[in-house]
Amino acid sequence: MSQTYPAALRWTIADLELLPDNDNRYEIIDGELFVTRAPHWGHQEVCGRIFAVLDAWSRQTGLGRSAINPGIIFTDADNVIPDVVWASTARLALLLDEAGHLTAAPELVVEVLSAGAENERRDREAKLRLYSLRGVQEYWLVNWQLQQIEQYRREQAALKIVATLLPNDALTSPLLPGFTCSIAGLFT
Repeated sequence: MSQTYPAALRWTIADLELLPDNDNRYEIIDGELFVTRAPHWGHQEVCGRIFAVLDAWSRQTGLGRSAINPGIIFTDADNVIPDVVWASTARLALLLDEAGHLTAAPELVVEVLSAGAENERRDREAKLRLYSLRGVQEYWLVNWQLQQIEQYRREQAALKIVATLLPNDALTSPLLPGFTCSIAGLFT
């Protein structure tokens, strides 16, 4: 379940210090506060599986690193917690601040949809727009209930959908040379 606050309020990262530490996830996109409760077990399983395949590939190749739920602080009014990210080794050194937060776009961001219209709006619209503006190269929008992945890639300075992958498909990416993963394997 997600909750947003009126757009007339313009939230910043400083405002987050005033909110309770109650296991909710607080994200700000273009000054709009999104509050999300702990995700469904199935959501978390899929996040873990995606991280695991990215991590295994990254360790094998040495080309980058992945993380689950890292904070990305783009600006005071744009800071989010994606489900999984991957950054190349060269880029990662430029992205991290002293607190270990990302301060710019990693190459790949993965969001796993949570139930509810507000959650879906956040991931399909607000986050897609934010990641597109901030320079993410590829965005995977994962629907764990339908067992599909929408794959977006940067084309002419914007993220555009290039594929909708189903359980019989394999997931590959030009960002990840030699990486391949069974879609079905992420959901079973």
